[in-house]
Amino acid sequence: MDEPHETAEPADGPDVPPRQRRKGIYALPNAITLSALFASFYAIVMAMNGRFETACIAIFAAAVLDSLDGRVARMTNTQSAFGEQMDSLADMVSFGAAPALIVYQWALKDMGKLGWIPAFVYIAGAALRLARFNVNIGVVDKRFFQGLPSPAAAALVMGLIWVVDDAGVRGASKVDWATWSAFFVTLYAGLSMVTNAPFYSFKVFGGRRTVPFIVLVAIALGIAVVSLDPPRVLFALFCAYGLSGYVVYAYKRAKGKPVSVIATSTDDPDERGLH
Repeated sequence: MDEPHETAEPADGPDVPPRQRRKGIYALPNAITLSALFASFYAIVMAMNGRFETACIAIFAAAVLDSLDGRVARMTNTQSAFGEQMDSLADMVSFGAAPALIVYQWALKDMGKLGWIPAFVYIAGAALRLARFNVNIGVVDKRFFQGLPSPAAAALVMGLIWVVDDAGVRGASKVDWATWSAFFVTLYAGLSMVTNAPFYSFKVFGGRRTVPFIVLVAIALGIAVVSLDPPRVLFALFCAYGLSGYVVYAYKRAKGKPVSVIATSTDDPDERGLH
């Protein structure tokens, strides 16, 4: 039987627009998102069993997977509204609920209701940050994040736990300096997610843009340095990143430059007309 010619008119006539295909659910990017969600669930279970080092590694793994799902969707042209919503909900668990529960179980539970404060501020900050990100996604300068991104906030809190646990401190909730360190770091991470400080997004190195060869050399050296002492090196890196937004904010203020990352036009997020 002959196939119809690809330019044949639709049955309803030449003036009827073609029917829109129903948006499907794509397997690959959503499978990566589900893997990140499982990693955060696994981290909570490990924390409940007192295996905090494993819990921290699982949250870092969730952060790596979270950085991949969107890129894979764009590379394979499988973006969808379902995937966006799925990613946002998974992020709330991975970088909002899970870190708050883990740090509470690790150091804050013996403080009573006082320990609720940083944990709740953190989880509320993550929810507010993700909601604001979803609303402002079309008008934010792509070079910067508005506030500390939730994966970096989670890495800051988990990095502290990993460093202290790796140092041999067990029962951190009964060690004053560990308890108060967790209190202030968690509070700082939660509040930083809802600030307007501009944190560099590193998106200039993603997508199809080429980079100098020296960048690959720097990445290789960075991996080698991290492998020397993963807990301390990663925690130091995320501490530096967690402060960088305020440094950029102060520098722009001192130079009289605009500090907001909200563009005045959606046509060119990289425009200079920021307020």
